[in-house]
Amino acid sequence: MADNLVRIQPKRLTGEESIHSDDQPLGLNILDFWSWSSSDLVSNATRGVFAEFLVARSLNIPLDGVRDEWGAYDLKTPEGITVEVKSAAFVQSWTQSRLSQIIFRIPRTRAWNAETNILENESRRQAQVYVFALLAHEEKSSIDPLNINQWRFFVLSSKQLDNRTRSQHSITLRSLESLAGSGISYSEIREAVLRAAKE
Repeated sequence: MADNLVRIQPKRLTGEESIHSDDQPLGLNILDFWSWSSSDLVSNATRGVFAEFLVARSLNIPLDGVRDEWGAYDLKTPEGITVEVKSAAFVQSWTQSRLSQIIFRIPRTRAWNAETNILENESRRQAQVYVFALLAHEEKSSIDPLNINQWRFFVLSSKQLDNRTRSQHSITLRSLESLAGSGISYSEIREAVLRAAKE
């Protein structure tokens, strides 16, 4: 492989970097872009990334790096536990006729290696532990993803998911609650993940 085609290693930005034309500032910076593109934390895509951020912080994962969008799993704890984060919400940004039904997709996947651009042959769950992050608040007028008390979290090991007799592609909230209970708070995530990794 040519040296000029190897993987780009992203550098962490501060938000102050100028958008420019050959070093001539255009009066815009990266913070302007982030505010424009990522302010709707209720939207599915942004909420999912925000949930990963919350779980990373709860697990004491350093936040001085850059999120790996194409990693086989979402997070790796200081203890080496691999974690997949799934997010859902009752309330959506768009007009709704009813609250959304909660279903998390959990299919086995073939891991892709960004260094080699090669897919693994075997489909499997890439992470040891799954954290299901539910934005559980049900009132549009007061929904606030920044309020961690509006979230509920559920933690299961991949082994528990693999041992299910029902669908291996998705899990409903009812099924999740039957396996993991009624959910835990933000402050309880780390202990639950460490416990699940030992199963």
